[in-house]
Amino acid sequence: MGTVVSIDVRDRDVPASAVDRAIDYLHDIDRRFSPYKPDSEVSRIMRGELALDDASPDVRWIMGLCDELARITDGYFDARKYRSDGLPDPTGVVKGWAVEEAAFILVDAGAANFLVNGGGDIVARGSPEPGSSTPWRVGIQHPLERQKLAAVLDIRDEAVATSGTYERGEHVIDPHTGQPATELVSLTVVGPSLTYADGFATAAFAMGRKGAEWLAGRDGYEAFAITSDGLTIATPGLRRVGQPASDGIA
Repeated sequence: MGTVVSIDVRDRDVPASAVDRAIDYLHDIDRRFSPYKPDSEVSRIMRGELALDDASPDVRWIMGLCDELARITDGYFDARKYRSDGLPDPTGVVKGWAVEEAAFILVDAGAANFLVNGGGDIVARGSPEPGSSTPWRVGIQHPLERQKLAAVLDIRDEAVATSGTYERGEHVIDPHTGQPATELVSLTVVGPSLTYADGFATAAFAMGRKGAEWLAGRDGYEAFAITSDGLTIATPGLRRVGQPASDGIA
């Protein structure tokens, strides 16, 4: 779906075939879900050529998840409002779900210490040094100063998802107004599930400055955001190493 995925497994006894299976699975998800492939199920649904009831179980499940996210985010994540024709577009949550599913394949093969990164959507398990308590360290790209990191996070058995304008421009739409969300330039979510973190990141970004506050009310999820005027906002439980570029932390 237009991104690069890297898999870093630190367990010595995990067979390479497990990584191969994870990669094959991601290619299958891309084949069925990518909006860049005209013959994918999602592309056919978006053109009105394939009824949702006739789609594969995974596609139907994702669309059900999109409806759930629309409900719990008060409509700020709404796969049915991102397009002017009203046809569903689930791509705001598919990448995170696909990366998390690939991680489950590694876990089933016995992996306990690994990191999967799909274009900034990350699942981290265990430690980069198996047997130790050392966390994985994940850098957040500064959206306004591209040669800098805005912060570095300590991550262990968690997921990270980021929504921002610095790669794709103002592509996140506030479904309530129909206009691009502009109050934030970057918002990162940390939590137990990448599938939900991905959807929450999109929704909270669309909410603007109040998005971090909304995430603070979600059990197990934390947020780090940078506003369009360069201030930083972080929920109290976020574990950071190093300081962000500007002062304004909530």
